[in-house]
Amino acid sequence: MPVPSIPGTSRHVPESTASEPPPEPSTRAPRPATAAGPARPHISELRLSAFAGHRRVGVPLGPVTVLAGPSGCGKTTALRAYEALARLGSGAPLAEVFPDPVSCVPDGARPDAQRRRGFRIGCTADGPEGPVRLDVAVQAEPDLRIVGERLTADGVTLLETALRDPGRRAVQAAWHTAGSAPVTRAPLPDDHLGTALLPLRVAGKTDGQRRVLAAAEQMVVALRSVFPCDPRPDWMRVPVPIGPGRLLGGCDNLADVLWRTRQECARRHQQFVTAVRAGCLGPVTDVLAEPLGDGTVRGVLDRGDGNRTDFGRLGDGELRYLALTLVLLTGPGVLEVDPPGEVPPAMRTLTVLTDGLERALDPRQRTELLALAARMGERGHIRLLGTAGDPAWARGTPGAAVVDLNP
Repeated sequence: MPVPSIPGTSRHVPESTASEPPPEPSTRAPRPATAAGPARPHISELRLSAFAGHRRVGVPLGPVTVLAGPSGCGKTTALRAYEALARLGSGAPLAEVFPDPVSCVPDGARPDAQRRRGFRIGCTADGPEGPVRLDVAVQAEPDLRIVGERLTADGVTLLETALRDPGRRAVQAAWHTAGSAPVTRAPLPDDHLGTALLPLRVAGKTDGQRRVLAAAEQMVVALRSVFPCDPRPDWMRVPVPIGPGRLLGGCDNLADVLWRTRQECARRHQQFVTAVRAGCLGPVTDVLAEPLGDGTVRGVLDRGDGNRTDFGRLGDGELRYLALTLVLLTGPGVLEVDPPGEVPPAMRTLTVLTDGLERALDPRQRTELLALAARMGERGHIRLLGTAGDPAWARGTPGAAVVDLNP
């Protein structure tokens, strides 16, 4: 599946050749355990080898990363690719992740003799197994399918798949065994990420198999804990029914979540109030949900001396600041995410994706928000990947990195 190889303007990364027949996976010995990486798996790089307007682009990701550049440079596209990888890592089928796959094909890509076009994305997950790389090649036309995938660690190819027979809805997979047979081969479906399926296919009887399982699990854990967040102030001003108290991506049900968190964690709630006080005008002694007697609640700021301001009277910037602050101070148990339940919370890292990070925020609010994100990032349990048109306000913030995506 040929894809144009026009260099991007960011750091170059090698093109994936996952759509070609897989070579024999390496039989090198597994990396010694003493070389283990950080305890919490997380995505440390996003690769847009050939995706929409990006070609050969690598995006390094720190605890707090702001993607910067003018409109049209591909900031939103980068978040879209990250979210797509996360959903594939959670086991979602390809058609659900890419409902409009043709829009992901690189600009100007021409079909081959079989009228095939597609795209390539990938990432690196750092964790106890060290850096683990995943690269995926997807055919968008004439039909949607994964045509190649490669999982590597420490120079060892642990899994490689390739489409050998276009008439079959399967790819040929080969994974590292390092036992009596160095490689195990089997077909895998072409509409799911093979890495996410490996725990169901690999027995873990040899050192090589255990290495494959550990690397695949690290990648899946790093990808699954993602919360795309785009607060919508108009919805946050409306009273909402009392529900399960899990924050939606649009933060529509912020009042319901406050009803829950204020009662369950007084210490964390007080941290939230302190952060709100730093970013909102006027005195703030509490932030709470006020029941209206009809099964709904509305959010209010307690100004002290019996004075309260309901969320319906707050500006867009104040409401977005409130919502993003609450997201950074909570976790998977409060946010509407699908974390890997088999992994203890202490070993997870949640990544928040936010397009237009500075939208509607005044200078004080965006500075306070980024500083809070950096403090939470230092603790290792939450990371932030956002976009900004003019990132001058973010440069120089300790613990935050700005990555320019030039057109």
